[in-house]
Amino acid sequence: MELLSGRRLAFAEPYVSPVHILRSLAATACAGPFMLTNEALAARREGRIGTMALLSCGCTAVAWALALGVVLIAIASWATENLGSFEFAG
Repeated sequence: MELLSGRRLAFAEPYVSPVHILRSLAATACAGPFMLTNEALAARREGRIGTMALLSCGCTAVAWALALGVVLIAIASWATENLGSFEFAG
């Protein structure tokens, strides 16, 4: 996503926009852990958050990525089960 837009992943334009809500939700759901990590590292460099807050953001990003993986595996499992139930009339 960063390569396509030429900007760092963040909770800001062009990734998150009030005009494109569905696109913003999809981008945040899929790239959210990376966005959170980038934002936390930038805040740490600027001195806006401490080490404990950075560790908290890191743990949240890991939990988010794991939860996203579980959801994607469940969707893939559901999709493959349903593919076998379609009957092709020929």
